Order: sequence, then C-alpha cells, then structure tokens
Amino acid sequence: MSTELAQAPAHVQLAVDLIMLLEQHQIDTNTALLALEIVKKDFEQKRDLGGNPTSHIPAHTS
Repeated sequence: MSTELAQAPAHVQLAVDLIMLLEQHQIDTNTALLALEIVKKDFEQKRDLGGNPTSHIPAHTS
C-alpha cells in the first residue's frame, strides 16, 4: 500500500480494496454495479435499524 493510500480515510482505502478485488476476479462491470447496489441497501438498512454494520447477517425489516 502506498504511503498516500495508507494515510487516506478508511472509506477510500476500502473502495480501493473493493475495486482491486473486483478487477482481480474479472467481475463484469454491470454485475459488480448490481451487487454493490444490494450491498449499499443492506448497509443502509443496518445503519437505519441501528444494527451492527460489520455483521454478516443481512438487515431485516420485519
């Protein structure tokens, strides 16, 4: 990791890691975008429900 990236905010470091992971696995762009929409919605629900964003369990709205 470059010094500049190591000093970047956590969300920037995570974004770079995710981009590298998707590119290394040669994930289709549209597939990646659709999956990221699902991830975003899940984490927003967890945040809104006061849940643990680090949990592997999907947010439940019921």
